[in-house]
Amino acid sequence: MQKIGVTGSIGSGKSLVCSIFKQLGAPIYNADDRAKLLMVTNNEIISTVKSLFGNESYFEEGSLNRAHISGIAFNNKALLTELNKTVHPIVFADFDNWILEQKKIGVPYIIKEAALMFETDSYRGLEKFIVVTAPLQLRLERTMHRDNITQEQVQARMNNQFTQEEKLAKANFEIINDDKHSLIEQVVKLHQQFV
Repeated sequence: MQKIGVTGSIGSGKSLVCSIFKQLGAPIYNADDRAKLLMVTNNEIISTVKSLFGNESYFEEGSLNRAHISGIAFNNKALLTELNKTVHPIVFADFDNWILEQKKIGVPYIIKEAALMFETDSYRGLEKFIVVTAPLQLRLERTMHRDNITQEQVQARMNNQFTQEEKLAKANFEIINDDKHSLIEQVVKLHQQFV
């Protein structure tokens, strides 16, 4: 079973690419979504988040106050590093358990989607990497529209990621998402290689 990583800069279209792979039958582990789930279900993470960002990090019903946390974390590298030190090892263990389940099913390949794949150890145990790319202006516009935030806020998030060029330097494959190249054709071609 091949283990493939999919990453890209914010607004590049990683999730869209992964949704096409999913339609083709590939199991997808979305590290960012799993981390969000673990942040509201794992007691060790909850305790750390509250100690770093205060009790207002969680709403009364237990959901995460993401605006509060990201407002602080993306402007304070030390706090972001502390948060990642707790969250990432727990997500890695969760991924390892998920991999065991996929091996039982016997799929030819799996995909792990993560925004910060190379910036963290999220690439650990993966064999090949796909980087989804898009022009900077398009990435800015997509993220501002999707998250209803300013260009400055998008830029602050981008500053916590490797550049698109740094990601590409570590990639085995590139998928171009510039509204000119067909995403479906690019994904199908890779899918056929992997199976």
